Amino acid sequence: MKLINILKNKCPNCTKGKVFTNLYSLDIPKMNNSCKKCGFNYTREPGFFWGAMYVSYALAVAESIVTFIISSFFLSELFDLKKIVVIAIVLLLLAPLNMRFSRIIWLYLFKNS
Repeated sequence: MKLINILKNKCPNCTKGKVFTNLYSLDIPKMNNSCKKCGFNYTREPGFFWGAMYVSYALAVAESIVTFIISSFFLSELFDLKKIVVIAIVLLLLAPLNMRFSRIIWLYLFKNS
């Protein structure tokens, strides 16, 4: 259930409000300061989202592994420079989503603190 709420950009407190105003767009991400429905404060303290970098790193590693496995079906050699290029392109394309989802996951991890 939490995974669905994270993917739907829902507030970790009431699961009705939105964390980001534009989750799946190519615009500059705009994070709300608080939930419009329940008033839950998203910006806890200065530097709170520094820890979300670890979540973003974990997402990037998982995406790299999945991209490597999928590209192995199309590229025959195990260690091919083309795979590295494909992985780099996928990571660059998913970087804005990683930033947004890592912040949402970080909020869900520390919603009661």
